Amino acid sequence: MRDEAFSQSLLNWFDQHGRNNLPWQRNTTSYRVWVSEIMLQQTQVVTVIPYFLRFTRRFPDIKSLGRAELDEVLSLWTGLGYYARARNLHKTAQQLITENKAELPATLTELCALPGIGRSTAGAILSISFNIRAPILDGNVKRVLARYHRIAGWPGKTRIANQLWERAEQHTPEKRLAHYTQAIMDLGATTCTRSKPKCADCPLQNSCDAFIDGSTENYPAAKPNRKTPQRNAYFLVCHNTQGAILLEKRPPQGIWGGLWSLPQHEDIEALKDRIEQLLQQPLKILGTQNPVKHTFTHFQLTIKPVDAQANITTHLVTEPGRWKWLQPPETNKLGMAAPIKKLIINSFAINKLQ
Repeated sequence: MRDEAFSQSLLNWFDQHGRNNLPWQRNTTSYRVWVSEIMLQQTQVVTVIPYFLRFTRRFPDIKSLGRAELDEVLSLWTGLGYYARARNLHKTAQQLITENKAELPATLTELCALPGIGRSTAGAILSISFNIRAPILDGNVKRVLARYHRIAGWPGKTRIANQLWERAEQHTPEKRLAHYTQAIMDLGATTCTRSKPKCADCPLQNSCDAFIDGSTENYPAAKPNRKTPQRNAYFLVCHNTQGAILLEKRPPQGIWGGLWSLPQHEDIEALKDRIEQLLQQPLKILGTQNPVKHTFTHFQLTIKPVDAQANITTHLVTEPGRWKWLQPPETNKLGMAAPIKKLIINSFAINKLQ
């Protein structure tokens, strides 16, 4: 059964308070909506905007994205995190080109079959760019619905997620689909926030079960607490005699998959031995830098940078697709994780002063 009062109240609020001038709301296409929705996964709008503008300026459509080198795609993603999102965007674009498709498909089944597109992202693409009725359930929407219906439990559990999907389906209207989709995301992002929600400004206040009950802060339930595992690794900052830094390309899958990084190992001697075998000569260890902590979804990594010098002048390395001597002008052309890029830039700056 449709709840027209819910959607109408939300649309009335959106007409006065909703965001309607975001970059992906201008010149709306399925491609631009897709890119924005992927970037917005676990990332705030204010962070996404400059990345979206740079990305779509360089890759204005599926064809330009699919024909680009993955390194360039990842370089424009540096600092945004969750790099599998960029790899999946690139992979999907390549797949569509292979299938001679210049646009994304307009059905839920076809969209969900593409790399990196789940049910909620597909729903946003369908409703915003194709005006096809499809519910969404991103983090903001989960919070709104969990509070409105007082749905107890962590939304990451299948049983709770299924209840929320049922409610999302119930509330999605038949008309003004793009506005409704944006409205419910906006409400969660700007009003029904995780902490200190602005209930006095909420158009759903009078019928929100959690507000009426005085238990808004209890919904949705937080993810069960687990101790964050700690990991440590040494990262070798190895310069050759021309000032270039040795990089290694990480495997396609896993943490920082497909990105260029500094050679890494949990044991400093093992790391040193591995690079000496690669270069066929001894390394001169110059010292260590201050550790850097970086938090991933499932663990925290302590990066221990080690400075080294290799008595090599050539830029050639075996396995050029895996190893590379990086010169300063190339730093912004390769995909690198933000903490690694920062270490490299700082190291180039220090080396230049010496």
